[in-house]
Parts: sequence; C-alpha cells; structure tokens
Amino acid sequence: MIGSIRTGQVYARRIEEAGSWGWRYDEFTGSGFHVVLRGQGWLLTEDAPPRALRAGDVVLITSGARHGLSSRPCALYDLPPEPTGALPPLSGHADFEFLCGAYRLPHGKVHDYLTTLPSLIVASSETGGRQAVTLAEMLLTDLSAPRPGAEATRSALADLLLMHVLRQWLQENGSADGPYTDDPVVARALRHIHGAPHRNWTVAELSTAAEMSRTAFTRHFTRVLGKPPRDYLAGVRLSRAARLLRESDAPLATVARELGYSSEFAFGAAFRRAYGISPGRFRNTSRTEHHVSAT
Repeated sequence: MIGSIRTGQVYARRIEEAGSWGWRYDEFTGSGFHVVLRGQGWLLTEDAPPRALRAGDVVLITSGARHGLSSRPCALYDLPPEPTGALPPLSGHADFEFLCGAYRLPHGKVHDYLTTLPSLIVASSETGGRQAVTLAEMLLTDLSAPRPGAEATRSALADLLLMHVLRQWLQENGSADGPYTDDPVVARALRHIHGAPHRNWTVAELSTAAEMSRTAFTRHFTRVLGKPPRDYLAGVRLSRAARLLRESDAPLATVARELGYSSEFAFGAAFRRAYGISPGRFRNTSRTEHHVSAT
C-alpha cells in the first residue's frame, strides 16, 4: 500500500540557519518532509504546543498542512512565510541544518491514504533517525551533483525516506494495509477496497463484509473517513491511475481496464472530475515537468 501513494514530483533543498530564525510553511497540495541534520529547533502548528526537534528527527507533512520551524517556541503566525527563492548566505557558522522536501501535485490531490493520517507525523531520532539522516544525505548528494538519471534517483530516495517514516509510525500506531483507523468496521471494508481496487465494489458487498446494514454502514463509513464508500473507492482508483500515467507508457485504455473502468471514456470522465484535466494532458504535463526539472 505505501508504495502506491506517490504521484507528484520531488523537490528538496538543504537549509542552514543560525541565531534567531523561523519560517512558516503554508498549506499546499501535496506532502512534505523535514529531516533535521544538525542542531535543535521547534516544530510549530496551529492547534498543538510547540514540539522540540533535534538531529535525526523527521517531520512528515502528510497532506500539505500549515506548520512552522523555528529556533524558539512561538506562535505559528509570528513567523514569516518561507522564502521562495535562494536564501541569503549565513554570516557565521550554522547551528541548525535540515533537509526540506516536498511532493507537489499541481494537477492532482493528495492520496486518500495520507489524508486519513495525522496532518503532521514526527519520527523521533531515538527510533530510527540514523537511517533517515543517511537517506537525507544521499538525497542531498544527488541534488548537489546532477547526473543522468538524477530525477529517478531523487524520487527513489525520497520514496524510501517517506516509507521509512510511515513504517516507523505505523509500527507504533496502526497497519499499512489501508488508511489509519482504529475503527474495526471501517478497517474490514478498507481491506477489501485496497486488496482489489479494480473490482466494482458495491455498497451492499462492503456493508456485508463489515457486518452491517447498507444504510448504517454508509453512514458510519462517511462519519469515520469523511466521504461515502463509493467516493472513497473512486479516489483510490484515481490516485493509482495518476501514478500509472506518470510512471508508465501504458495506453489509456489499459490503465482504465486495470482499474476497473468499463471504458476509456468512463475513466477519462472520472479523472477529469477529480483532477480537472484529461488523463492524456495530465500525462503530457507530467512528462514536460520532469523534462524541465532534469535540464
């Protein structure tokens, strides 16, 4: 399941800070991460107390939530927004260093799996931080020395970092078979959906698997996950379709068939409703973005 969540392009850079500093990262469409390489700082959110960070800690922003990093505890909105261009060089020695990365989805949406997780996940340096730092250093090396295949390598390293953090968190909090939920009724239905997303599941079949009446199941599923079962299934299918379009040359008819759509036309209509763009244009735009990034 974890291996299917990425549909965006990876962006990452090293940031070094000294003295008093802080940045606010506003909401965006995608997922992001920060890996603390050296020093100590603070993670700031809108609705939780500041959390101390140290070398080896990883912050995973599952679905583009607003947050901040700072040299001291403070209110999130006391921080200026992150700079979009190059940061000015430091006048002295850096005492805090981190890797800032993101999967940005300009024509898409965050995978349904990630939207069911907490908006910010912190993997502590005490439980696997060395592996995260190693992956971050490899990614930084790749960024500093572009070479043929760099885009593929960069994506693979970011994927490994993402999976490392999720697996660590899931070992402590849940299962990797589907979205995080401690609700047994919904979990039973999700095992069916994620086990065979190409199948045209009916609400009646899912409610039977969950051992509830159709009406009660639909109401319960919607309350727990925020959307009806059929909408959730459509989201899973289309997230997988987006990745196939980005990462394979399979004809649209093949993608439609593999994901259970009755025709290429039905697939195209569903994709346009969700992503606001046709599957063919989505694929062409993605290829163009990769080409520009690699040159």
